[in-house]
Amino acid sequence: MRAPDPEFLRTTRASYDAMAEDYTDRFADGLSDLPLERALLTAFAELAGGPGGDGTARPPVADLGSGPGHVTARLHRLGLPVFGVDISPRMVALAREAHPGLRFHVGSMTDLDLPAGSLGGIVALYSIIHVPDEHLPSLFAEFHRVLTPGAPVLLAFQSGEEDGTLHLDERFGRAISLDYYWRSPGSVIAHLGKAGLELTAQVMREPAGEEKRPRALLLARRPQEP
Repeated sequence: MRAPDPEFLRTTRASYDAMAEDYTDRFADGLSDLPLERALLTAFAELAGGPGGDGTARPPVADLGSGPGHVTARLHRLGLPVFGVDISPRMVALAREAHPGLRFHVGSMTDLDLPAGSLGGIVALYSIIHVPDEHLPSLFAEFHRVLTPGAPVLLAFQSGEEDGTLHLDERFGRAISLDYYWRSPGSVIAHLGKAGLELTAQVMREPAGEEKRPRALLLARRPQEP
């Protein structure tokens, strides 16, 4: 029998189900004013779109925490075979409505229903922010498990010089219970390294618009087998 989901997954699912329509209205194209994120997605697509070690095409990439589906859609336009995964069934339903030609699945990035070595890349833009520190080692170990050797990972998250957390009971006028974690790049890089994922690039940008914290963007990869 499968163990029950941890509490943070249950509260994250319920919170995003509650605010799914409002969140989608606000962030239907959440990349429109984020040129740096768009540029790194293009770089990711080039890295993930190349041949595998045996010369064959890469397998699909996964957009984890796909929300309204705009990142999945951009990766598709960049020529990648891609699908989205989100913890919130309501978010997945809205993404399917907005992007009927693409695949979206309900699931958790912490326990992917995928065979080992089945992904040619992972994108997780602002979705590891709800994962508590103690679950990061197993999260990145799961990333390593499902990636093919050489496959890239692109992460983005709220950042700063020190790690911290924020709890919200309300957003968009909806009652929620959601924890947000911000982390220094070094903290996340250390977790990636312990999981066997190799850093290839890191970028920091200052807050833009209504943002209140700096943003960190990391490119990593599962190393090629010796």
